[in-house]
Amino acid sequence: MVQNLLKALADPNRLQIIEALASGERCVCDLTSDLSLTQSRLSFHLKVLKQCGLLSDRQSGRWAYYRLQPDVIQTLQGWLETLIARSQSKAINCLD
Repeated sequence: MVQNLLKALADPNRLQIIEALASGERCVCDLTSDLSLTQSRLSFHLKVLKQCGLLSDRQSGRWAYYRLQPDVIQTLQGWLETLIARSQSKAINCLD
């Protein structure tokens, strides 16, 4: 799962979307204008982020609203914390 999250976050446009949604749920129409992306390009990136679980959406009339999924972000955070903890280990001395 973490590998899919990292792949999704590797694109600068997707990082911008994540940062834009950090302040809360947003309408796709607002994201299109704020991020200067065409609607088709934005839809592609939103689909990728939704497929990996970072986003959820809801329909209201003709508009879709997107929001971050904090539990998935916490999974990523936990993986990073484990990585940090493991990186502190010293190497076992080699026998000459």
